[in-house]
Amino acid sequence: MGDLEGRRALVSGGASGIGRAIALAFSGAGAAVAVADLDESGARTVSREIHSAGGRSAAIRCDVSAEPDCRRAVEEAAAAFGGLDLLVNCAGIIRRASVLDTTEEEWDRLMAVNVKSVFLLSRHAIPHMVSAGGGVIVNISSGWGLTGGRMAAAYCASKAAVVNLTKAMALDHAPQNIRVVCICPGDTDTPMLRHEARQLDRPVEGFLREAADRPLGRIGTPDDIAHAALYLAGDRAAFVTGAVLVVDGGGLAG
Repeated sequence: MGDLEGRRALVSGGASGIGRAIALAFSGAGAAVAVADLDESGARTVSREIHSAGGRSAAIRCDVSAEPDCRRAVEEAAAAFGGLDLLVNCAGIIRRASVLDTTEEEWDRLMAVNVKSVFLLSRHAIPHMVSAGGGVIVNISSGWGLTGGRMAAAYCASKAAVVNLTKAMALDHAPQNIRVVCICPGDTDTPMLRHEARQLDRPVEGFLREAADRPLGRIGTPDDIAHAALYLAGDRAAFVTGAVLVVDGGGLAG
């Protein structure tokens, strides 16, 4: 799907789920990958997987809602690999609640992790990409960034912000040969999806069966999303920027 030989990548939220799958896919395509996550132990585990497969990797503890951590993560990744060409903004959290049941603290935390992190990591990564002659930023949004969802008001708002931030950044940085693209996954088999069921006080297996009620008849896998990211990050997508790719088994089709 993509040849990333010699590229240098930073993946936020890389310790599990979609972020882990993207980190492994990028490494398998030849990129050196810095795995950044608040879960430092998980980041190290993924980094060891990459090393065991013969790849280059670094593990970085990063609270993506904090500017000093984001600055340090980018600088450590660039120092480890001699620069930075790719950034994947994958870190994210969810709160399944209406506006009435969402506290101000929950709203602020969700916006900080899901939206501010994209701004902060991109802000620090872009100068390195300019120095390298260009780069690619892949932002992970959600199908609920394009349409509303019940009992997820703050999450929907945050993911919609990521979609439009992607488009604005694509316009601003195209002259610097930096492409900015967005993936909107549907329900994907990750720890976060199971966490949603618990937030809603729903049996996990029944929740997953309902999530699979879409044209292709299943929920997504992290690899489904990683394959899309691999395409968008590679040269086969050289004329793609500002684009939003829905990967959801047809869930938004009708």
